[in-house]
Amino acid sequence: MYIVINGGGKIGEYLATKLLKKNHEVAIIEEDAKKIDHLALALPGKALIIHGDGCDSTIQADAGTDRADIFVATTGLDDVNLVSCEIASIVFNVPRVMARVNNPRNERIFRRIGIEAVSSTMVISRLIETEAVQGAVHAIMSLTQGDLVLTEVSIPARRLSQATGWRAAEIPLPEGSLLVAVGRGESLEIASESTVLYPGDAVICISKEGLEKSVRDVLLSL
Repeated sequence: MYIVINGGGKIGEYLATKLLKKNHEVAIIEEDAKKIDHLALALPGKALIIHGDGCDSTIQADAGTDRADIFVATTGLDDVNLVSCEIASIVFNVPRVMARVNNPRNERIFRRIGIEAVSSTMVISRLIETEAVQGAVHAIMSLTQGDLVLTEVSIPARRLSQATGWRAAEIPLPEGSLLVAVGRGESLEIASESTVLYPGDAVICISKEGLEKSVRDVLLSL
């Protein structure tokens, strides 16, 4: 497949790296010259790196968006992600457009115009990778239909022992919710019952809509 990524930050770089290692064709658009230099050195294999504004149709044309199978917007600005996805979809007829949504309140706007969106800034890259590489439609669709919600909480430093931590199986999350991933430093680990949480860990939970507060209350009380 050919994937165009708008945004060369950590998420864009991570996604591009994974796709390139699986022998997919990748183009990445980035405005920041320093990030361009970093990407040129950091990305494995061959990637087309375009210096410019992903909201400019000329720049998207240079990136080969007209032949892309998937267009992904991963910048830290929702308006940039929205506009770049609209250009990819309307101007270049890309069959699938996906976006990182930094403010969960904006998710409905993206959905209404047909852009698949996930709001968690940590799990988006893994979900997009799964979708792009394996074609697992339900990985994204289950999160974009409004039935399920991703909640990200940082475990506070108080009370919890740095040495022993807290086993995931012992955390009394409300029924209808599940701990799915734990971020620690630059790593992201899929959670299991044996996973141990430590102060400062970023915990990703998936739950039925309406349970977000209960999930946060449990995790913040550790």
